Amino acid sequence: MKVTTSIYILLFIGLGTFIISGCDNPPRQGTEAESEEVMTVDDSNQNQLFQDVEKAVCVLHPTEGNNVSGTVTFTRNGSSITVEADVEGLTPGLHGFHIHEYGDCSAADGTSAGGHFNPDDSDHGGPNDEERHVGDLGNIEAGQDGRAQFELTDSLISFTGANSIIGRAVVVHAGEDDLTSQPTGDAGGRLACGIIGVAE
Repeated sequence: MKVTTSIYILLFIGLGTFIISGCDNPPRQGTEAESEEVMTVDDSNQNQLFQDVEKAVCVLHPTEGNNVSGTVTFTRNGSSITVEADVEGLTPGLHGFHIHEYGDCSAADGTSAGGHFNPDDSDHGGPNDEERHVGDLGNIEAGQDGRAQFELTDSLISFTGANSIIGRAVVVHAGEDDLTSQPTGDAGGRLACGIIGVAE
């Protein structure tokens, strides 16, 4: 009887120790709790880091088999941002022009930049539509010389917060964005890609 009672006591103590030690352990890496905490810290740091940014720039480089290049500048204009692009090497006509989710142009065809930047999970549209991706900037139009110059002031893109474009990519497409087809406007392949960075 005494032996049996001692065994129960030892089991009870061991179980209590296990529960207490388990409660003291932090969440494992990759858990939802930890991911949310990291995201919150990152967003806060980004807001502090980029809140005084007045200008950003993107240098476009051709994807494999193409010769499209250029620069895109983003300048703070009150509560909006003015986008100016100068692109060359295009076929005459309209070409889809978007901000994509990832700042990664390493893939030969530019697909590493992901889809259109769309933090609100909205439908695709044009830059003047009430519902659109944050990255939907419409089209640039090239003349017979293959050069396109573009200017747009937009109140949806930002340098901070959920709509921040810093570190994302600009992509120029082979075809025209029809501004309605889902999810990309049927704009075709990617002719050029560049990453948006802070400028002086």
